[in-house]
Amino acid sequence: MKTFLATFGILNLLLVMLSARAADNMKAYPPADAAMVRHVLQLPKQADEYAFKVELIVGKTVQVDVVNTYFFVGKIEEKTIEGWGFPRYDVSKLGPMAGTLMAVDPDAPKVNRFITIGGEPFLIRYNSQLPIVVYAPEGVEVKYRVWSAAPEVKPIDKG
Repeated sequence: MKTFLATFGILNLLLVMLSARAADNMKAYPPADAAMVRHVLQLPKQADEYAFKVELIVGKTVQVDVVNTYFFVGKIEEKTIEGWGFPRYDVSKLGPMAGTLMAVDPDAPKVNRFITIGGEPFLIRYNSQLPIVVYAPEGVEVKYRVWSAAPEVKPIDKG
């Protein structure tokens, strides 16, 4: 019973220390400006964090047809917080929505779809030691996906 209580006490202390450290890390990140929202993601620790990347996905859910492909004009910009050296990510105002121009039956119902910023995926380093903090305009949704590398490394044939 003493061993259990000692283990429980140590785990509780570690949890308090981790919470305090996470709160300390947030001191570097200022509150969002007017008409902006601060999104915070704390990643879980991984055994080999170099094998992972995080994709930031920014967009809005809008009603569109099911035939065409759409995207928003906009960008995510990485900035460094002065005095701390921590990265933060700023999302520009989403520009107009663009898309393909395939003909659609005018009576076809519209559907809700998450439409993202166009272009290449925005991948960042996986780091469970710091939160990922994204500042985006109100009404803009910020999502993420974790990518992982296969453990097997294969050679390329000589040609």
